[in-house]
Amino acid sequence: MAETATKDEAQSQTGRSLHLHFHGVRYQVKDVARSVEFYTSKLGFKLGHQHLPEFANVSVGPLTLLLSGPGASGSRPMPDGHAQEPGGWNRVVFSVPDLAACIGSLKGLHFRNKMEVGPAGKQIQLEDPDGNPIELFESAR
Repeated sequence: MAETATKDEAQSQTGRSLHLHFHGVRYQVKDVARSVEFYTSKLGFKLGHQHLPEFANVSVGPLTLLLSGPGASGSRPMPDGHAQEPGGWNRVVFSVPDLAACIGSLKGLHFRNKMEVGPAGKQIQLEDPDGNPIELFESAR
């Protein structure tokens, strides 16, 4: 029902049906080769396509990260001149079975915070080499 309502809502707003499918998450990076090394060797992603030094994509499960370097079309400034930059607070979230063990296995990497514990579980934010956040999450269930 919710899927139909969303589709109907999109159709009524645009006058046509949108056929949206998840493609990936774009991260702006300063050095694509360095980012590929980080995601493949530290987090176990698989390399898909690369066109160095501008672009590469890496994936794990159903998630594809689109790594766009300074020369990539996905990194060009906005019409108002605003530059697209790495970092920020929006992030991908990965579920892990044992957060403490996961943190221990990633020693030497940069974490933004210490492990936080809340009613839904535990989480911590890790940064890639360009400051893009990655959240690791262990559910309380």
